[in-house]
Amino acid sequence: MINLTRLNGDSFLLNPTMIEQVQSHPDTTITLCNGKKILVKNSEKEVEQLIIQFYHKIGVIGTLYEVGGTNE
Repeated sequence: MINLTRLNGDSFLLNPTMIEQVQSHPDTTITLCNGKKILVKNSEKEVEQLIIQFYHKIGVIGTLYEVGGTNE
């Protein structure tokens, strides 16, 4: 789970595997796989870093590289 902050200042945990896309216009909008949209205070770049950290933590990214993926 990643910890994010809503526009009203409330923090919440989100399962990043449910994220379809992240956009900034100008508030950061996270669209989930079910179509629900969530506005957050976190920047698009910060959300990206949290997602990458999550996948490193659970070992998914390292596994892809070992199986034959590329580092590009």
